Amino acid sequence: MDRRKLLATGLAAPALLSTAWAQSPAPAPAGLAPTQAPGFYRFRVGQSLVTMVHDGQAVRPDPTQGFVRNASSEEVAASMRAQGLDPSRLVNPFTITVLRTPRGTVMFDSGNGPQTAADSRVGQLGANLAAAGIDTATIDMVVFTHFHGDHIGGLLDGAGNAAFPRARIIVPEKEWAFWMDEGQASRAPEAMRPAFANVRRRFAPYEGKVERIADGAEILPGLRAMDTSGHTPGHTSYHLSEGNAQAMILGDLTTRPEFNLTNPGWHVIFDMDPNLAEATRRRLFDRVSADRIRCTAYHWSFPANGTVLKEGNGYRLAPAEWSSVI
Repeated sequence: MDRRKLLATGLAAPALLSTAWAQSPAPAPAGLAPTQAPGFYRFRVGQSLVTMVHDGQAVRPDPTQGFVRNASSEEVAASMRAQGLDPSRLVNPFTITVLRTPRGTVMFDSGNGPQTAADSRVGQLGANLAAAGIDTATIDMVVFTHFHGDHIGGLLDGAGNAAFPRARIIVPEKEWAFWMDEGQASRAPEAMRPAFANVRRRFAPYEGKVERIADGAEILPGLRAMDTSGHTPGHTSYHLSEGNAQAMILGDLTTRPEFNLTNPGWHVIFDMDPNLAEATRRRLFDRVSADRIRCTAYHWSFPANGTVLKEGNGYRLAPAEWSSVI
């Protein structure tokens, strides 16, 4: 495939960027900060078009200390080294799944939202949606997996107004009930109380427009909610099927695959009920690996999708291959 055609597809942009740098080593003009190519990647599930849209990444220093509740720092460091990761830092990517169907366009979660710092490495969703040719005004539904801040931040624009005023806002009933419960908020540890306040602030402009769904609800034909509680009390994943084609939108069922696929029994600090989160992971990973269901996940390395394979007592990710055919 020639380079012009590859550029037109918008797929494999990171690989193309690295090749361009290798062929043209001249330094960037003074005053221009180096930037990555637009972060989006497309594939089809039947007639539906899935676009993975990058929202940037954050870096956690020294994940060997406290990031995994039930493994020693030595075990975490050894596992990371064996998988080619630097134990002194953990890159945490954020990637949103957008689904375009004949019946409407669905975005799963809303990213971190606009950032005030000019050098922020997160909050890139808006720019990458535009690069992918997706106008936020055309998004018909914003469907949530759960309410952690990096998933609901994008509900508001830079001025604090609703970023998706015409979209239907779809939330899991169990998740909504927990975070909107005043009793839960009052009993929460001091460190968690800002999270409760943030949920209320982010959803406030959508009062009267939020639609709560139960486990198993069919949002669109072929798109069904699945209770995957544990990470949060109402965490929900979504199964897409069309004929023999399938995909699973996992949300935060797993953090980086080097952690929760290789080590499905590891309890990371963000899982609110770690034992339930582990049981849920194993149950769903067994299903998607047996049926070879393509998965998308919020914190996998971009383009954040591929096939989960059973391996020993754990699993591994076979990342999606770059392709220009959509």
